[in-house]
Order: sequence, then structure tokens, then C-alpha cells
Amino acid sequence: MALDVKQELGGYRRLMIIVTGSVLARPETIDDVTTQSLDHVHRSRQESGCLLHSVHRDVENPLRLVFLEHWRDQESLRAHFNVDASRDFAHNLTALAAAPPEISVYDASLVKL
Repeated sequence: MALDVKQELGGYRRLMIIVTGSVLARPETIDDVTTQSLDHVHRSRQESGCLLHSVHRDVENPLRLVFLEHWRDQESLRAHFNVDASRDFAHNLTALAAAPPEISVYDASLVKL
């Protein structure tokens, strides 16, 4: 029996929005970028529609942080982008970065292998 595309599966919906991003910090700002990124992740996890929000250090370039987010739907992600703290974070991160931060947003569905 096929699952309905909106049915919950293991805590995740079969359809979700995936956001990937990264920022390259300057050597003198990496500690501040890391602290602000962790604060942003912890705050974002509390938002409605956030299924996953994480930040990781690139093992090949320790000045690069990589973000991975899963959101229930586009409305949840739009609400997240409209939170003052999210806008402040993006502004602060850009000021601390060696290059403009990168972000990609995907409309994804779960694939069972």
C-alpha cells in the first residue's frame, strides 16, 4: 500500500523543503561566526515547521561552515526568513565573512531506496 505524500514517516513528512548554505569566515572572525551560527541553529530549531537545523565545520577548510536545514513547507521557511533574529543573523554573518554567504533552497521528496 502506497503512503500518502503528506503522511508522516519516521518523524519526517514525505515532502519537505531543504536548505543548504555555507559561509567562509575570515581567520579573525571564525570564533564569532561559529558562536552566532550555533545561536541561530538553536533558536531556529524552536520554530514551527523546522524539522532539522544544523551547522557543520568543513574538514577540508576549517574557516568554512556549512548549514543544513529541513522545513515542513515553504510557509514555514518564509516565516523563518521573516524572523527579525534570522535577518539580523544573515546581516551579521555577511559582515564577518570573507565572501558572500551562499544559500540554496530545494523542494524535495523522500525517496525510499
